Amino acid sequence: MTQTSDDVTWLTQDHYNKLKAELEHLTGPWRVEIAQKIEAAREEGDLKENAGYHAAKDEQGKTEARIRQLTQLLERAKVGEAPADSGVVAPGMLVTVAFDGDMDDTMEFLLASREVTDGDIDVYSPQSPLGKAIHGKSVGENAVYELPNGKKASVKIVEAKPYEG
Repeated sequence: MTQTSDDVTWLTQDHYNKLKAELEHLTGPWRVEIAQKIEAAREEGDLKENAGYHAAKDEQGKTEARIRQLTQLLERAKVGEAPADSGVVAPGMLVTVAFDGDMDDTMEFLLASREVTDGDIDVYSPQSPLGKAIHGKSVGENAVYELPNGKKASVKIVEAKPYEG
């Protein structure tokens, strides 16, 4: 299968290693632990009213979903160094934009996959309308993108620097 740029998730080697380690833990020791919890709860008797059994099965389902998510992500990941500090917007950059050129109405976010951060910063996908519009733009340039309601919005690139989270 040929990957298009929309299929690729850009990751630094550190983030790739972190996600791979999480996947290995979930598919190894964690699966065994959940199976043991299910078996222990099953031995308690009636499964219809066994809260421990249902909780363990729910946890198993969530874990399996995370395993599928990580597997797909790592299969399509492109691993490389953090982008250069060139002022040009690219995946892996911390970007500040001003809406309609208004320097009092700015927003800072990471242009990347949500998997790259621990959730302490807003993240926009490079495949999102805003991400596509600003990708490749330099500090000082304007970009226009379409909002979900069909209207157009404009932003000015105020800053673009490599994310070091």
